[in-house]
Amino acid sequence: MERSPSLPAVTRSGQLTRLDQLASIPEEEIWLAKQKSPQTRRAYRLDVRHFMRALGITSTDALRQVDHRAVIAWERMQREQQGAKSSTVRRRLAALSSLFKHLVRHGVVARNPVVDVERPSINRIEGSTAAFSKIQARKILDAPPADTLAGLRDRAILSVGLQVGFRRAEIAALNVGDLHQNRGFDALRVIRKGGRREALAINPQTAQRIRAYLDKAGHSDQRDAPLFRPLRGNAKPLDHSGRMDPDAIDRMVRKYAAVTGLARGYSAHSMRATFITTALENGAQLEDVQKAAGHRDPSTTKLYDRRGYNPEKAASFFATY
Repeated sequence: MERSPSLPAVTRSGQLTRLDQLASIPEEEIWLAKQKSPQTRRAYRLDVRHFMRALGITSTDALRQVDHRAVIAWERMQREQQGAKSSTVRRRLAALSSLFKHLVRHGVVARNPVVDVERPSINRIEGSTAAFSKIQARKILDAPPADTLAGLRDRAILSVGLQVGFRRAEIAALNVGDLHQNRGFDALRVIRKGGRREALAINPQTAQRIRAYLDKAGHSDQRDAPLFRPLRGNAKPLDHSGRMDPDAIDRMVRKYAAVTGLARGYSAHSMRATFITTALENGAQLEDVQKAAGHRDPSTTKLYDRRGYNPEKAASFFATY
C-alpha cells in the first residue's frame, strides 16, 4: 500500500478547495490513519504490503479488485511455502479484513473478501511464549553492569519488563515524567494498545533502578523527554530527543539471556510471560495481574500463565527401563 502524495495548497482561484483535498486522500490511508496506536499502524501497513507484494499488486485500484480466491491463495502460501506461524497468518488476515471492512463501510468495494476465508487454528488455552524461571529472571536482572550508563539503563529496562510486565513498545514509549508518586507509592504512567492511558504502582526495586539510571544519564529534569534512550557504546546518549526502538529492547533481552547461559527461544515477550506467571504464583489476584498486563479479557492473561507447566512431573521421567 503506497503512501498518498502530499496535498497541494488551497488557491485563491478556487481550483482546489480544502474539501477537494480531503476527497483526494485514498480510503486506504484514512483507514490506516484512524488506528490510534503507532504500533498497530506499523503492523497493519506491513501486513497489507505483504499481501500486495505476494500477489504482485502494485496499486490501490488493483487491491480493491481482489476476491476470496486471492486471499485463500495468500493464506496457503504463507503456511505451505513460507512456514509462517498460525498466529502470524491470523494477524495478517485480521489486518486485511479490517481494511476491507472499512472499504465496504464507505462504499469503495462491495464485499470483504476475507470474510469467508477460514483462519488457521491456534492454542487458546496456553500461549507459546517461553518464560524464565525465577532463578533465571534473577540472573538476568543482575547481568548488566551496575557501574556504566548502558548497564544501568539495561538493568532498569529489564526490571520494568520482569517486575512490571510492560510490553517492549510500552517500555520504549515511556517518558521521564511517567515515573511519579501516587499516594506515597512509586508509579509509572503507560500508554496501552489503542491509546489507553493508565498508571500503575511499581516494584520499589524498579523505581530505584530507574532513578539510578536517570542520575547517571543526567536527564531526570526533562519530564517530556524519552526515558530510555539509545546509546553510543557506553558513553553519552546518541540523541537527546531520540527514543529506543522496541526491537533494540528485544535484542537486549536475548543478549542477557545468552550471557546467563540460556539457549535461543527467549525474547522481550518472555519478560511479560514471566511477570504474569510469577505474580499469579506468588498470590496476586487474576484481575490485578490482568490490569497490570493491560489486557481487556482475563482469558488473554491466562495464555501467559505457565503455572500449569511442570516439567519435573513429566510422565517421561517415570518411563525408566
